Amino acid sequence: MQPQVTPPRPSPLKVSVVGAGLGGLTAALGLRRNRHSVQIFEASQIKTETAAGLGIQTNPLRVLRAFGFSKDNLECNANEGVTVFDAETGLGSAHPWSGHKNVHDPELRSVMCHRSDLHDELKRLAMGEGRGLPVQLHLDSKVVACEPESGCITLANGETIAADLVIAADGLHSNKKQSTIRTSIVGYPVKAPLSGYTCFRFLLDASSLPDIGPDLAWLTDSGVPGPRAIFWKTKSFKLLFVYPVRNGALINVAAFFEDADQLESGKPGSATREEVLEIFRDAQPKFLRLMDLPLVGPIAKWPLRAVPVLPTWIRGRAALLGDAAHGTLPLLGQGAAMAIEDAGVLSALLPFGTKAEDIPARLEAYQQLRKARGEFINIESIEQATVPQKRGFFSRFAILTYIDPAAEMQALLFEYDAIQVGQDYLKEYFNGDCDFE
Repeated sequence: MQPQVTPPRPSPLKVSVVGAGLGGLTAALGLRRNRHSVQIFEASQIKTETAAGLGIQTNPLRVLRAFGFSKDNLECNANEGVTVFDAETGLGSAHPWSGHKNVHDPELRSVMCHRSDLHDELKRLAMGEGRGLPVQLHLDSKVVACEPESGCITLANGETIAADLVIAADGLHSNKKQSTIRTSIVGYPVKAPLSGYTCFRFLLDASSLPDIGPDLAWLTDSGVPGPRAIFWKTKSFKLLFVYPVRNGALINVAAFFEDADQLESGKPGSATREEVLEIFRDAQPKFLRLMDLPLVGPIAKWPLRAVPVLPTWIRGRAALLGDAAHGTLPLLGQGAAMAIEDAGVLSALLPFGTKAEDIPARLEAYQQLRKARGEFINIESIEQATVPQKRGFFSRFAILTYIDPAAEMQALLFEYDAIQVGQDYLKEYFNGDCDFE
């Protein structure tokens, strides 16, 4: 009688995540919940998110909820649609999101929040109590080299870290500052060039709204709960995107404009209230009264960049995720959503029991499932500014009475279920199962 052989017990994968932004933290959290051993290496000494608002739509909420997130833990504001205004006439109309038509679970209805609040919640979930080993976050740990085939990264202090998987979630970078891991994966440096568009980003104190009176009634009295989008019908692109966060205590403003004077360095800087008013001076006066509210912090001036379409997101045991793969203009409001979707699919493809030798094939699946969608959103986001016919197209689906491509776009975005996409592929092609309790 042959002795019974006990199969080897599965062991966790060792994962190195480079970058502690929203995408990196979500990926780390998902893999932690799969009981893998995850470390995050962040170049900055203190990792914080920008002082700005963020829309969290139904598609990323599906991933976040699967990873243990609850909207109750953030001071969210409802985002049921957008109210669109003509900057010159002041006339507006409300447009509920068509993508919410089939969303019956209130936990999956889009919201608006402060970026740092979501970042803090993801850190809590990734590094606090919960399923799997807490993620280890290493600050002041800049990665200076990567060997994708072996899964090794080298830090600025000379330390080499070996892992089964390396995830590059370190952002899009500028012309001069390159992503070490993206270069090692693609095979050559990839610049994220200036787009010719700039964004002022700032927060305002909403407590003074009653003092200003009816001139700012458009912020609260008209339309559906959600952002106010103020469009210019001029050849030169301009857009004000305004919405409340922190339960309405703050007003988030993103002011986009075509910037002929964008500096070649493209470094983020600061601006004055007067500079904002000068660029948007041709708007109806009621919109400019927004600037009478007290500022909360400085006005950031962000020259916008976009990552060109890459030949590959993967090599060996390394993969790009989020802005490092498909960073684009924020004009569809899907930048963070795409990074969270990437993390959801990748986590679904790597359940506990995945072997180190399985990694290259699982990354091939990740690229097959995510690259086309990420590139589509990248290109469409840019064309919201560069193609005049598409400006505001995403928001104004109710204008047309026949089959509307904008409504189809909203459905394409909001109805995507990254976890389900990854699980279905895993079961069909790898005969596996991924359990998110």
